[in-house]
Amino acid sequence: MKQFLGFVRKEFYHIFRDYRTLMILFGIPTMQLLLFGFALTNDIKNAEIAILDNSKDEMSRKLTQKILSSGYFMLSENLQSEKDIEPAFRKGNLKVVLIYENNFAEKIQREGSGSIQMLADASDPNVARILTNYLMGIVGNFQNELMQDRKIPIEIIPEVKMLYNSELKSVFMFVPGVITVLLLLISAMMTSISIAREKEVGTMEVLLVSPLRPIQIIVGKVIPYVILAFVMAVVILLLGYVVFAVPIRGSLVLLLFYSIVYIILALSLGIFISTMVNTQQIAMMISMVALLLPTIMLSGFIFPIENMPWPLQWLANIIPAKWFIIVLRGIMLKAIGIGILWKETLILFGMILIFITLSVKKFKIRLE
Repeated sequence: MKQFLGFVRKEFYHIFRDYRTLMILFGIPTMQLLLFGFALTNDIKNAEIAILDNSKDEMSRKLTQKILSSGYFMLSENLQSEKDIEPAFRKGNLKVVLIYENNFAEKIQREGSGSIQMLADASDPNVARILTNYLMGIVGNFQNELMQDRKIPIEIIPEVKMLYNSELKSVFMFVPGVITVLLLLISAMMTSISIAREKEVGTMEVLLVSPLRPIQIIVGKVIPYVILAFVMAVVILLLGYVVFAVPIRGSLVLLLFYSIVYIILALSLGIFISTMVNTQQIAMMISMVALLLPTIMLSGFIFPIENMPWPLQWLANIIPAKWFIIVLRGIMLKAIGIGILWKETLILFGMILIFITLSVKKFKIRLE
C-alpha cells in the first residue's frame, strides 16, 4: 500500500509540474464554461435602432424615450425621410427602424388609434424576431399607460415588416455561417496538421535540405487546400441557392473574391499555428480550442455579439470569421459592395499580413 500511495503521489507531482496538462484539466473547461455561459443567451441589449418621426409631437417623443430607456435599444440616428432607410440598413449595424405616421398624437386623440411601422433587418431572423417582440411589448405597455387616463379605448397599431428575409428563413443565416466554419476547418486546421505531420515524422528536415526554398515548400503545401476550400465554398453556395433558395443579390464575382481572401487568411493562420507546434495532436487541439469554438460562438454566426459582455465583444473583433460573415450576409442578402465593406476588407487583409509576417519570423527562428 505504501508503494501504491507513493506511485499516486508521483502522478500528482507529474501532473502539477506539466503546465500543459493543467491547462487541459482546468484551463479549457473554465474557458468553455465562461464562453458558453456568456455567449449562449437569446437576450439582446443595446441593439441599434433608427427613428423616422414624421409626427414630431409629444406622444411620439414619449414613446421613443420609453423605447430607448428600456435597455434593449440604443439610438443609431434620427432619419429625415424614407429614402434614408435603405442606406442606413446597408451600413450593417442597424437592426430596426421605427416609423411614426404623420399626426400620430392627433389621430390617437381624435380617432382613438394611430399606427407605427417597424422595419427589421431579418438577415439574422432570430435577432429580428426577438427585437420586434421587444418593441411590441414596449408599445403595448405604453398603450396601457395612455388608457389609464382616458375613458375611451386607445389603440396603437404596429405594422411589422422584415427586410432581406421576409419569410424569416433560418437557412439565410446558417449558409454564410457554414461556409465560414468549413473554410476555416479545411484551410487552417488541415494546413496546420499537414505541416506538423512533416515535422513529427521527420520529413520536414528532408524537405528543408532539398533544392526547394522554404517559401516554395509552404506554398506547395497550401495550394491543394486553397483549391479544395474554394471548391467547397462554391458547392455550398450552389447548394444554398438551388436547394434552400438562399439568394445572392450582390455581385457573385465579389463574393468569390472575398471567399479567396478568407481562405488565404485561414491558411496563413494555419501556417502560423504549425510554426508553434511539432505534433499533429497539439496542432489539432489548438485548432479546435482556439479556432473552432470561437468561430462558432463569437463570430455572430448563431449568437448576436451585441448582447455579450464587452470583453467578449472586444475578443470577437479579432476573430476573422466575424468580418467574413458580415461580408457574406452583406453581399448575399443586401447586395452591398466593396464601397461599404471597405472596413471589413482592410481588416481581412491586415490579418493576412500579420499572420504571414509572424509565420515567416517564427519559421526563421526555427531554422536557426
